[in-house]
Amino acid sequence: MNFTDTVLVTGGAGFIGSNFVLSWMETLGTPLLNVDLLTYAGNPANLESVEADPRHLLVRCDICDTDHITSLLAEHRPQAIVHFAAESHVDRSIIAPDAFLRTNIQGTFTLLEQTKAYWQELSEPDRSSFRFLHVSTDEVYGSLGPDDPAFSETTAYAPNSPYSASKAASDHLVRAYHHTFGLPTLTTNCSNNYGPFQFPEKLIPLMILHALEGKSLPVYGDGSNVRDWLFVEDHCSAIRAVLERGRPGETYNIGGSSERKNLDVVTTICDLLDEMKPDPAQGSRRRLITFVKDRPGHDQRYAIDTSKIARELGWTPAERFESGLRRTVRWYLDHLEWVEKIRSGEYLKWIEENYAERLAP
Repeated sequence: MNFTDTVLVTGGAGFIGSNFVLSWMETLGTPLLNVDLLTYAGNPANLESVEADPRHLLVRCDICDTDHITSLLAEHRPQAIVHFAAESHVDRSIIAPDAFLRTNIQGTFTLLEQTKAYWQELSEPDRSSFRFLHVSTDEVYGSLGPDDPAFSETTAYAPNSPYSASKAASDHLVRAYHHTFGLPTLTTNCSNNYGPFQFPEKLIPLMILHALEGKSLPVYGDGSNVRDWLFVEDHCSAIRAVLERGRPGETYNIGGSSERKNLDVVTTICDLLDEMKPDPAQGSRRRLITFVKDRPGHDQRYAIDTSKIARELGWTPAERFESGLRRTVRWYLDHLEWVEKIRSGEYLKWIEENYAERLAP
């Protein structure tokens, strides 16, 4: 059974996944099968620009559905799988962790099992060139102190939330399938992403939209928690580099080299909005910042050592945080209609009306 030049992407209607799909179609243009369950964070509107492109096919599918995954692999015979599909919001994982265990652990296991069976039936040259790339997070490494060295690929895992624990489990499964069965896997662990199409529950879009509406800007604790910020287009270019040139069985950390305190991120957003969309009636939007009770198990600091991916694959981030954040604020200002559809739930209704038949298993 020979395979095609198709790439199968899971979770390709979500924030990072849809950015990856759009950049793939623009830079490489080879066929792409986009598999997404289209839950609250999976939005086909993110993919409007490629909706009519015959090289892109969006299929509504649960990655826990063994039969559907098997049939898609048999029909489309992909040369690679890029696995984004995951529940990813820490706050949601604290309230309802069961969905994270199902998607991130059971879903990854199902995908690995069906991929292994598919891969074992390939001819020898095709088996050698096939890749399974698993997209993960720096949160699996736990929390750093102010002076601790950044996370490297050899940092011990120490997840502190149901979300990060579920991703850590999926990382271990991917590693096991390489070492036990020889499946040519790759794993990437990235820092906090930001950019276009991010669901408004995450820090940066939430602060942008609240500030525009004059609502309070809730900051956990004293705002001193530090994150490394990675512009989503840089993340996508790094994943392509790992897929093309990464060594099977290896892990590559991807970061933006942009550590910032949460409070500094929020104040910068306020200042950008005051500049780009001033509101004399409310004055400086910094006055909206409100400190709230910290969430349970809130990691103090994340930082990524990107020396391995730079050394082996020649990748470094192209976007500085200041310019990337400016681009992100501008995007949300220019796409408020997209935001309203997200918030109102109209896009979920639209999915059922427009995709129920076309995307049915």
